Amino acid sequence: MTVSDGNPRVDDETTASSTLSLDDGDIHVCQDGPRDAPALLLIHGSASSARSWDRLVPLLTGAHRVIRIDLLGHGLSGKPAGPSYAVPDQARRAGEALDRLGVERVIVAGHSSGGAVATALAEQRPGLVAALALVNTGPGLHAFIPSESAVIAPSQWPPTDEQLRRFAETGFSRPGYQVPQDLLDEVRMMTYHTLAATMQGVRDYLEQRALPDRLAVLGTPLLVIFGADDRRWRSSSAADYRVVPGADVELLPGLGHSPILEDPERTARCLLAFTALHPARAD
Repeated sequence: MTVSDGNPRVDDETTASSTLSLDDGDIHVCQDGPRDAPALLLIHGSASSARSWDRLVPLLTGAHRVIRIDLLGHGLSGKPAGPSYAVPDQARRAGEALDRLGVERVIVAGHSSGGAVATALAEQRPGLVAALALVNTGPGLHAFIPSESAVIAPSQWPPTDEQLRRFAETGFSRPGYQVPQDLLDEVRMMTYHTLAATMQGVRDYLEQRALPDRLAVLGTPLLVIFGADDRRWRSSSAADYRVVPGADVELLPGLGHSPILEDPERTARCLLAFTALHPARAD
């Protein structure tokens, strides 16, 4: 359920969904858990949506006000052709959404390319971001594992379920993993322009400067969670983040690129142990 006035409408005891009208597009937001608890923002990756966190959210709401957004071009957010889909612009919109929600301090967790957006938000708003958690976020393009199955041509849009499953298969540790149908449907809701522009924006951001180099100068507490059997980013590249002072790097054996879906319990344990050390309370 969404509303366009920016005021959350409660779907059940703890969940609220709303659409925030920003200057360059509408951003869909979900909130779960106690509104007076420390805030935790979850940012999805490219060709995904806030729903990719569905299995993890119930494990986090005992300790956090969990906020999820659909980045512009994804999920139930707007998909305009004109605005920039560059990583810094997506981060700016995330910050503006938190401002609208009255959030003054937040821990930010990003999955895959959502970790690049989380990093950009920490660069832009160091007073807002208390700590960062990156889940299977490649540190730089040198770590990327190319795959022909991940290519969808403009003439193939909108893609079939089979094309989407081939596109998504490297996102999991084992071939044949059944991606939830609702996630496939939300990818199909994207336009080819928003998909291509988003993926190009991530490449540009990583080409400009690797994430560990960006994070090393920020002083923001950092957790890196990486499925050891990632088929999109070489898991050995997680060690690159150790140049960040105090970084905690956790490799999860038996999991691939999407531990938030493959094993949400194990992922949540890592994340909650980290957030307990770095509570996002306003000063």
